[in-house]
Amino acid sequence: MTETPEKPVELETREEFEAFLDEHDRALVDFYTKGCTLCQSIEPVVGNVARATDVAVGKCNPQHALDLVEDYNIRSVPTLILFEDGEEVGRLAEGFQGTERVVEFVESGGETETAEA
Repeated sequence: MTETPEKPVELETREEFEAFLDEHDRALVDFYTKGCTLCQSIEPVVGNVARATDVAVGKCNPQHALDLVEDYNIRSVPTLILFEDGEEVGRLAEGFQGTERVVEFVESGGETETAEA
């Protein structure tokens, strides 16, 4: 496999997206749009996750690859999807997520808590 990048990689086409998943055993993809304020606020978070974990982080603007919106059922942005061996294992689509929460999500293999303890 390819070395894990230390910063998010921009994925502008389906081909780039698929190649990214093929190149990395574990990948976190941030589906975002440029005009989304919430997406802009999570941008430093995904950068921190790229540096703090062994997961490859990609950023995909679904406006450039509309077929991915349907394939991955993207209903809102930002949506973070964790992939292992090219298969989706978890997603976060609940608004803003801090670095600690996203790192925890990645390290747990995509597990999300559904209730407060």
